[in-house]
Amino acid sequence: MQLVAVDYQADNAEELFVQSLRETGFGVLKNHPIQQSMVSGIYESWQGFFDSEDKHQYLYNKGTQDGFFPQSVSEVAKGFTKKDIKEYYHFYPWGQCPSELRPQLEGYYGQATELAKELLGWIEKHSPDEVSKLYNEPLSNMIKDSDQTLLRVLHYPPLQGDEEPDAIRAAAHEDINLITILPAANEPGLQVQAKDGSWLEVPCDFGNLIVNIGDMLQEASGGYFPSTTHRVINPENADMTKSRISLPLFLHPRPDVKLSDRHTAGSYLQERLRELGVI
Repeated sequence: MQLVAVDYQADNAEELFVQSLRETGFGVLKNHPIQQSMVSGIYESWQGFFDSEDKHQYLYNKGTQDGFFPQSVSEVAKGFTKKDIKEYYHFYPWGQCPSELRPQLEGYYGQATELAKELLGWIEKHSPDEVSKLYNEPLSNMIKDSDQTLLRVLHYPPLQGDEEPDAIRAAAHEDINLITILPAANEPGLQVQAKDGSWLEVPCDFGNLIVNIGDMLQEASGGYFPSTTHRVINPENADMTKSRISLPLFLHPRPDVKLSDRHTAGSYLQERLRELGVI
């Protein structure tokens, strides 16, 4: 089994995309509306930010979770003991951000969120009736007016060779949110776990857009759409001295949205953040 990029402009794009999500938890789109030049500009600007000591002026707010997260407080994936080898910045339109970098991120955030609404519509349209009836409201409506959707600028620094044993850039994990939208990073390394336990390379051609299911969509669909385990491995047979930057947008419903009989989006998020040790 392998992940194949779906042409966003093809007549059967919706069906192929949703089928890929259903079978693997991931979908890859090419010829999509997000301009690669915008993504490249963000990668370049934020490489400068992470290379600068100024980043420490934007240390994250623990209560609101916006701002810069240094490697010393990086996440520990559920079930793991080693911190991921990464640092990152949490951007919300209402949150702190260097003024010169804000316009780029706001522009991308808006465009990617609009595309996400369309993709959630595809998912809902191609859900079987028995799954659709589980949705307490339209999927695309769940993110309407949400101030919880998070744009994370991730920096995986060059590897020095003295990293802790078993520590990798991002240990195997699932995302918490509805869906995640991710432009292909500037370096390879993203892998998704297949049903047989093997690891598949996610196509990382510059210009591809990667979409994966999070735990909240799995919850809302009664498990029909699987939140699939994925990871970012350390480079092998590649230049370890290169940084890797990626730009995941985590689509979060409003906290009051009812995902299931067990959870609202708010209660689900708080439970998972406690498990990750970030609150």
